[in-house]
Amino acid sequence: MEYRQLGNSGLQVSTIGLGTNNFGMRLDPAQTALIVNHALDVGINMIDTANSYGKGLSEEYIGKALKGKRDQAVLATKVSSRMNEGPNNAGNSRRHIIAEVEASLRRLDTDYIDLYQIHWWDSNTPLEETLRTLDDLVSQGKIRYAGSSNFSAWHACEAAWTAQSLGVTSLISTQPRYSMMDRVVENELVPFCQKYGVGILPYYPLENGFLTGKYRRNEDAPAGTRLAANDRGMFTDKNFDVLDGLIAFAEARDHTVLDLAFSWLLANKAVSSVIAGATKIEQVITNSKAAAWDLTTEEVDEVNGILGAN
Repeated sequence: MEYRQLGNSGLQVSTIGLGTNNFGMRLDPAQTALIVNHALDVGINMIDTANSYGKGLSEEYIGKALKGKRDQAVLATKVSSRMNEGPNNAGNSRRHIIAEVEASLRRLDTDYIDLYQIHWWDSNTPLEETLRTLDDLVSQGKIRYAGSSNFSAWHACEAAWTAQSLGVTSLISTQPRYSMMDRVVENELVPFCQKYGVGILPYYPLENGFLTGKYRRNEDAPAGTRLAANDRGMFTDKNFDVLDGLIAFAEARDHTVLDLAFSWLLANKAVSSVIAGATKIEQVITNSKAAAWDLTTEEVDEVNGILGAN
């Protein structure tokens, strides 16, 4: 497993991260422990969750799975989503963040969180209030670093500028939806992160499984797969044309399109870790091996030609 700096920080994270939104929903505590332990065994140290995943159960199950192994993991969670009814139980206010970090620490059964991420932008809370609260939590040792998720480029820029102006903890990472099939963030967010050293943590790298190669044109989606009931707009001739080109490119080099999905993202050195969910040990193994393919500049250019304009 390769490790990279998370943005401009000194924190080392595995290039493949473990997404955990299925924990507490599709997976019970025993299944969660099996996945987490296998991820650690293959060198994945980046474990990404959120207080809202499984209504808190994801954090709880991860805490149990990491018992006695906490030091092996870079534990990332998030705050912003509504956890209870009431006017102060969502968003990025000081009150909500402090209440939720304590709840996350209890569920995770740990005294610190490696990366605490603002899950969603909150236009109702002054950014200064949010950043000062995160800075306080760093000073208290409850979190080590702060990051963001689902921020636009101007959100990330505003956060960087405000933190610098206040002299408080800056957000070292951002977590956007980003894959070969969804490249909107390349227009502004990715260049910003490259310029200012903000680590990128892409989620949905396989685009809900479309980039695994299991879906083929004019064929029924395999039963039980994520896109079988709802293709989410992916099953178009244009998308299948792109997929066919990517599969041919990968197979000509003795790789799979899944390998390509991870390796293409990691060809951008601003990408610190690619967050991918797993519900089976086989998926953990496959994902962890995908990062071993180092694309050349020429290969990246060829893939981009297949993808076309973003």
